[in-house]
Parts: sequence; structure tokens; C-alpha cells
Amino acid sequence: MFSNFLIGLREGLEASLVVGILVAYLVKTGRTQHLRAIWIGVAAAIVASLGFVALLEVTANSLSDTAEEAFAGTMSVLTVVFLTWMIFWMRRTARTIKGDLHEKMDSAFAGGGVALAVLAAVAVGREGLETALFLWTNDQAVSGAGHPAVGGVLGLLVSAMLGYLLYRRAVHFNLSTFFTITGVMLIVVAAGVLTYAVHEFQELGWLPGEDSVALQMPGWYDEGAWYGSLLRGLFNFRASLTVLQVVAWFAYLVPVLVVFFRPARAAAQPAVTQPADAQPSVVQPAAAASGLKSTTTRPLSETVTG
Repeated sequence: MFSNFLIGLREGLEASLVVGILVAYLVKTGRTQHLRAIWIGVAAAIVASLGFVALLEVTANSLSDTAEEAFAGTMSVLTVVFLTWMIFWMRRTARTIKGDLHEKMDSAFAGGGVALAVLAAVAVGREGLETALFLWTNDQAVSGAGHPAVGGVLGLLVSAMLGYLLYRRAVHFNLSTFFTITGVMLIVVAAGVLTYAVHEFQELGWLPGEDSVALQMPGWYDEGAWYGSLLRGLFNFRASLTVLQVVAWFAYLVPVLVVFFRPARAAAQPAVTQPADAQPSVVQPAAAASGLKSTTTRPLSETVTG
């Protein structure tokens, strides 16, 4: 439940920020007559995301047991790839996403409401489809650990509320810190999803070592208890883990975390002459390391409402 809550919160807040940027730009430029088109695009993205979840569920239920294991394992690997890409994509582009959306909106104005609706549908739909894939796959991986689907819904609801409060400038918090913390936690979740994929492929005979047990918990350990559900939801930890599952967990987690915390290379900037009385802007080291702007100089809400 917690891992899906985390996915819903992270992905939902990204989508909320996108919607806030689109709406705020229309309000700021006096083009509020196009708000309806934006909301139509957002609604279309939500419907498409729900349809994608339904498609995944119908496909899995229509397959044989063997084919279902293969499908779940393959989708898990794809989820790890996309989840990792999403984390680093946000780390790299968070500082420019607002300007990019503004440029696309300026171009879309010439096409009228339809172009703006398509822009909103694509911008929000990408986040929605990612969320649908992540939640569905993680639900398969941690099935039986609490109520994972409920966690995802709660995460999305909280993210929508935070997005609204940010738009209204009712709350302020550090965007860099938020994405750094959730990024690390999602990397841990992705490592657990990868071990689930290894488990499925070992049962199919596609990978060796199904009988090579690296860790076997004693008889008192209960996966259905609160502690078992917590460990399974966070790390996909099970009472029995094979050597290959443990190797896959560490082989993914360690190098990805190293790259994630590696300081970003500072792009060469031309020298800028400032007035003698100008005060240099200060960026927190944590924000610079994660590639995101710190709210020390600019509150997060200004990213949405500015």
C-alpha cells in the first residue's frame, strides 16, 4: 500500500504541476476562454489512463497461467526501465519544464481550442500512462501486502490536493528535496519490482536458480502480518529469496543510487556582469546536486502560478 501511495503521490504531483502551469499561463496572459479546452484535454488523459489499466487487467486475466506469468514479468521489467527513466528525466528537466510548456502553448494558440486540448492531453497523459503502468505492475508484485490499489488512489488524491494548494499559493515546500527523497524511495521500489520479475522468469524456467535459495526466513515469519506486508510492500521482501533475486536487487539498486547522487555537471555559462549593488542568488547545494531549482530563491508555488 505504501509503495503504491508513493508512486501515486510522485506521479500525481508531477501531473498536477503540469496542469497548474497550463492553467496559470492562460490566466496570466488573459486567455481564460481556453480553460475549457485544457480541462477537456486533462479529462481525456484521465480516461486514457484508466483505459490502459483496464487493458492491462483484461489482458492478464485472459491469459493462461504460464502466459500470465510471462506477461507480468515482462511488464515488470518495462516498469523498472520506465520508472528509472522518469526519475532521471525529472531530475534533468525540472528547471526547464515551465518554459517548454509555455513555448508549446504559444504555438498551440494558433490552432485554437483543439490544439490546446491535445497539448494538455499529451502533457498530462504521459504522466497518467506512466502512473497506470507503475501502479498495475507494483500491484502484481506486492499482491497480498495490504491494499496496494487503495494506496495508489490515496496518493493521487493527496497529490491533487497539494497541486491545488500550490496553485493557490497556500503551501510552499522545496521541490528539490521532494523529488530527491521520493526518487530514492522509488528506486528502492523499482529494485523490488525487478526481483519480482526475476521470480516470475525463474518459475517459467527462463532464468536459472529457482532452487538456489539465498535467504529463508524461519517459520515464525508471517508474510501476512503487518511487518510482512510492510517489508513486501516497500522492498518486495519475501520469506524465501533466491540467489539471483538478491543479486538482481543489489545489481540494480547500488549503481542507480550512485548515479542518482552523482553531482550534475554544471553547464558552462558566459560571464554576466552584475551591478555593484546586486545580490547574488543563492542555491542550496542539495538543489544543485539534484539538478532542480531550490525554493530558497523561488517558492515552488511560483513554478505553478508565476
